[in-house]
Amino acid sequence: MRVTGFTFIKNAIKFDYPIVEAIKSILPICDDFVVAVGESTDNTYELIESIDKSKIKIVKTVWDESLREGGVVLAKETDKAFAAIPKESDWAFYIQGDEVIHEKYLGNIYQAMVKYKDDLSVDGLLFNYLHFYGSYDYVGKSSQWYTNEIRVVRNNKSFYSYRDAQGFRKEHNKKLCVKPIDAYVYHYGWVKDPRTMKSKQLNSIKYYRDDTWIEEHIAKGEEFDYSQIDCLLPFKDSHPAVMKERIESKNWRYSHDISRNRVRLKEKAKAAAKKYLGWNLYYTNYIIKK
Repeated sequence: MRVTGFTFIKNAIKFDYPIVEAIKSILPICDDFVVAVGESTDNTYELIESIDKSKIKIVKTVWDESLREGGVVLAKETDKAFAAIPKESDWAFYIQGDEVIHEKYLGNIYQAMVKYKDDLSVDGLLFNYLHFYGSYDYVGKSSQWYTNEIRVVRNNKSFYSYRDAQGFRKEHNKKLCVKPIDAYVYHYGWVKDPRTMKSKQLNSIKYYRDDTWIEEHIAKGEEFDYSQIDCLLPFKDSHPAVMKERIESKNWRYSHDISRNRVRLKEKAKAAAKKYLGWNLYYTNYIIKK
């Protein structure tokens, strides 16, 4: 069995993406790794090149800055990396620049790839998610955070990145058939110092909205306001080992009073329906294979 990791990145240093940690977190179970590196204004190319030259292949890309609706440019960059995966690879392990896998899950992930390698009815593997917010001590717990997504797909070139690269689809816009596995993606996209977070927000939103919308809807100021959040819970477990140095170097403070959590009645009803009745009323971009 051959496994190729893949991702895309641009201006990783400028916007403080944990891309090195992301790649290193899954590299032990990947035979090789494809990174689509967009033309950057910092030393992102050199950063990626320094990780592991024996495994990593860099594809230089230029982002289409005219694509400013729905984050489609992110999917286009994902597809560029996916297209460069060697045909002899059985599985493609996708990781985004702000996602990290805890080492305790690598065994489960690899075993699942072995188990379903020859079962062509399984298109991919479905992961659970933890979304950190404000600091490394809190995770989001309302319906605004997606709970699952596909991160391992079969190396089938009819598959493609969907919408803003959150998940995948196959020919004729069909959802992939997946098997859920016991593994979590640790999403750190909302954990940065407030100034860097604000800069990243302004940069990212331009791939979703036009200038008029941004001017009308994005709050002014030099720092991101982390207080406008509905519901967080304390994180009591351990972080991936590759995140140790980054977490220790954190230079800002953020705290959230969980007694002031605000969860709408509609969200409570969705959660109850899933927990007690097994009804999933949340958005799903996949079909779970029984």
